[in-house]
Formats: sequence, C-alpha cells, structure tokens
Amino acid sequence: MTAFPYTLEVNDLPRLGLIVLRVDETIEQDFRRLFSPDIARMYVTRVPSGAELTPDSIAEMERTLPAAASLLPCEHPLDVVGYACTSGTTLIGADKVRELVMGVAQTRAVTNPLTAALNQCHSLGLERVGIVSPYIASIAEPIRAAFEAAGILVPDTLSFGEEVEAKVARIAPSSIAAAARVLANRSKLDAVFLSCTNLRTLDVLAPLAEELGLPVLSSNQCLAAHMAALAKRG
Repeated sequence: MTAFPYTLEVNDLPRLGLIVLRVDETIEQDFRRLFSPDIARMYVTRVPSGAELTPDSIAEMERTLPAAASLLPCEHPLDVVGYACTSGTTLIGADKVRELVMGVAQTRAVTNPLTAALNQCHSLGLERVGIVSPYIASIAEPIRAAFEAAGILVPDTLSFGEEVEAKVARIAPSSIAAAARVLANRSKLDAVFLSCTNLRTLDVLAPLAEELGLPVLSSNQCLAAHMAALAKRG
C-alpha cells in the first residue's frame, strides 16, 4: 500500500471545552447556536449525573468530574473549559471545580455558570437580582446564598420545585417567562437571573428584557459570554 500525501492545516479559532451533565438536554443545543463553527471550535464531554438533582447526586458528580474532563481533546490546549452546572458549582465550590478540571484537562482557563453570572452582574453594576430556578429548596437556597456572599442582594426568588431533570428540560419557555414577570412585578429588582443550564431560556431573554425594562440573564448565556471573554485573553 502506498501512503497518499496530505497537507496539515492549523485552525486558529478559539478552542472551547464544555463539561455537560449526562441528563442535560439544553445547554449543548444552546451553545451550538451561540458558537457557530466559524466562531469557535467546541468540544463536549458528559459527566455522570443522577436523574434527580439532589445534594447527594451532586456530591457523586464531584467524584466523577475529573474523569469526564480528561476525555476532552488534549493534543492541543483548550482556551477555556466550562463546567455546565450552576447548582453543581454552588455545592462543590467554584475553586474546587477549577482544581478538578485543571488537574486533568489541557486548558488555560476554567469557568462555570455561577462564576460567569456573578461576573456579569458585577460588570453591569447590578445590586438587586431576583432568581428563577427549577430547583428544590436544598438546591435553590445555596445559590441564593452564593449571590449574597458575592455582594449581590437577592430580594426574591421563584422556583418550580422540580428535581427530575427530564422534566426540567421540558418546562415551557412560556412558564419561565411567566415566573420572571411575577418576580419582576412583585419585587424591586435590577435584573432577573434564570438559573439552570437545563432550562430552555435562550429565546425568552431578549423579549423579556425589553418587556420588563431590566436585564434578564441566564446560566447558559452568562457561561457562553464568560467563556468567549476568557478565550479572547489568550
């Protein structure tokens, strides 16, 4: 057999890694829309996660996170890796997530939806943020505490009280928008944050912001923006 000659090409687009929960059906679809192939090269790995999101299932995810991160391409360093779980980051800790990922993945930077959301809130000068989430109380309250620990007051929250991830991915965007309206109308807020990477929020962000006259942020939108900013710093 004669080997056919070939030419190697170098692609200079940003290289993004994304660690997605096995049960998450939303963020990968959103990121494919936010990062078209002519903007960045995106590589996705999945981390085992329970069908129900609880403190115990998140603790188990911490154990398996390094194995998932190690499956990202390693021939050339990635510009940034995003761990795509708001509640997981809150309970595991952003510093611990970064340590676990950096220990096995070839990347310059690591971020997550919580860090990204706090970064965007500070950049916009937001002081009072209401949170809409799908979570049960044991998951929702630590997220509220994390915002307030970062100096952002959370005067009000609304939750769908759902812990089954397959149902979270199917909550209608109209229901998410309705919850945001209630929150904005009953409390004095600078912005609304739609928390959870599995919620289908992407198409309601701009219309809601225009309707409410407030910034409306989401886990997926904040994470994408932070990853894009970090990639540009390379």
